[in-house]
Amino acid sequence: MLSGFGASGVGEWAAIGASYLLGALPFGLILGHLVGGLDIRQVGSGNIGATNVGRALGRPFALLAFLLDFAKGWGPAALIGPALASTPDRATALAVYCGAAAACGHCWPVYLKFRGGKGVATTSGAMVGLDPLIFLGGGLVWLATLALSRMVGLASLVMGLAFPVLAWIRYERGDGASEVVWGSAALCLLIFLRHRANMKRMLAGKEPRIGASKDRV
Repeated sequence: MLSGFGASGVGEWAAIGASYLLGALPFGLILGHLVGGLDIRQVGSGNIGATNVGRALGRPFALLAFLLDFAKGWGPAALIGPALASTPDRATALAVYCGAAAACGHCWPVYLKFRGGKGVATTSGAMVGLDPLIFLGGGLVWLATLALSRMVGLASLVMGLAFPVLAWIRYERGDGASEVVWGSAALCLLIFLRHRANMKRMLAGKEPRIGASKDRV
């Protein structure tokens, strides 16, 4: 898709690079400094995502952190990719690349020596940018899993699995959006890579649950 280094190819590579840099912005860390005068990496789980922001600053700021991280996934997939694609038939594929680049930026931010968050909010934003219906289905799966297990990590993993399954069901007739299927699978893999510690705790029966006295997700 991005073969060649003519004007169009350079523009598409620039779109991917800009998406990564946007995704790498550590909004949770920024909120910690601005609102609480603290480094959230030194609080709770040490994660820069919304869950740990909530632990450090309270639920309203957790929601704000989630929305900001969500937006930096949505923007590249919904706006940057389609706008900078050299031709209309390349727009979907470039949106997938840009959404994935933003999610990778959150997980491995250049600004923080490549030590970032787990990418669930940014991945969710990218999925909305690619196909809101797939995200809606995945979000319902997340809610159902959370209600049954009370484990945020497990809910995120199951939602990640749901994304490529729902994408395949939606586009199985081969209507030109196979890139969304592969992009969903890549985002699912990213979620699993970033939740390896959670999976180890689940297997050991030590994964914390919402409502437990020591909630450390």
